[in-house]
Amino acid sequence: MGLILVVEDDDDLSTMLASAIENRGHEVRVATNGREALDRVAERMPDLILLDIMMPVMSGAEFVARFREHYGRAALIVVMTAAESAELRAHEIGADGWLSKPFELGKLANVLATYASPSPHARAGG
Repeated sequence: MGLILVVEDDDDLSTMLASAIENRGHEVRVATNGREALDRVAERMPDLILLDIMMPVMSGAEFVARFREHYGRAALIVVMTAAESAELRAHEIGADGWLSKPFELGKLANVLATYASPSPHARAGG
């Protein structure tokens, strides 16, 4: 299947996410902030980006703005946030979907099925 970029500054969460995603047959790369994520994207464009919003160095919102400016819609972006209205926050920054923190692995599986499938352009959230 495709390449998924996990952008998360919490090492335990990013490790758990990477493991769960690999167990579902996807290749995974990890970045700890938005700037590092832009470097990963420049190396190889992922099919899906799972993006934390609150990070040091470069926030998720700033990452989305820079990514869209340089790459348009070359990859789908799903934000992972503990914000009260994850759907609204995702819409505000131009993401394709959202995953509310904390979440169970079943919700992650739903996001992967929706956004990392061969035709992942349907909008959904969790």
